[in-house]
Amino acid sequence: MKKNWPYLLIAISAALWGLIAIFVQGLRAYGFSPIQIVTIRAISAGILLVIYVLIKDRKLLKIKAKDIKYFLATGLLSIVFFNWAYFTAIQEISLSLAVVLLYTSPAFVAIISRFVFKEYLSLKKVIAIMIMLMGSSLVVGLLPSLDIAISWYGLLIGLGSGLGYALYSIFGKLASNKYSSTTITTYTFLVASAGLIPFSGLWGMKEVFYQNEVMFLSIGLGLFPSALAYILYTVGLAKVETSKAAIMANIEPVVAMIVGIFYFGDMLTAWQLIGGILVLSATTLVQEKKAKSTIYSK
Repeated sequence: MKKNWPYLLIAISAALWGLIAIFVQGLRAYGFSPIQIVTIRAISAGILLVIYVLIKDRKLLKIKAKDIKYFLATGLLSIVFFNWAYFTAIQEISLSLAVVLLYTSPAFVAIISRFVFKEYLSLKKVIAIMIMLMGSSLVVGLLPSLDIAISWYGLLIGLGSGLGYALYSIFGKLASNKYSSTTITTYTFLVASAGLIPFSGLWGMKEVFYQNEVMFLSIGLGLFPSALAYILYTVGLAKVETSKAAIMANIEPVVAMIVGIFYFGDMLTAWQLIGGILVLSATTLVQEKKAKSTIYSK
């Protein structure tokens, strides 16, 4: 059981990401745009993490100037870029296809990790990625109907969102060799906030923030599917291969599907159930059968 705890942390983080619709839908009801919600998420998570670090251990805020590149990458190239690309893809192509293209991220992680971390691209990983993509396609309703509205620009932007999503695993892994998960997550959201605020237009919505429910939703969005989820994922990421962590994290659409059923009253189809089973099968496929040491463990 002990050797599996990093996988458990990654699974919990993915489950927390799957809860995001609860907070997003709540904020949308108050008139916030997608980019404003992403900015609220980054700001709220950043503030909560700074408060936590100041109380726990201020030394966690100390980083070397040369290492700011890691957090510029996780904050701007990953958080900011993948959200921009994802929302743009939704406007250009169908939501279902945009979601599936976002979840091409494990394929990008596996390929990049082969060169950056020298991780072996095994047949088992390739099979797991294919199963995961098929399962995700079923969960979001892209398969089996193949009802696709697509443009080349939308396709490229959608793949770009998958790449941006993947970059957190890559740069987060590199940073984990020097810094704790709390430090990495804190600076990631602080950098993301700085990159998002100038383009968000949030200052035009300041009156709305005075409402208690908006404050509750904002804090919840920053805490559960953001600060806590990324901390747990980064802790697990430091102990397992990057490509395996990325595949494990893709139980998120399954959790989102469950939230849709029990919280929003969505109807579950047989194809979605099959898709959820496939995604979960892909995550179990990449787990180690026996304990192995890794040069990437801290």
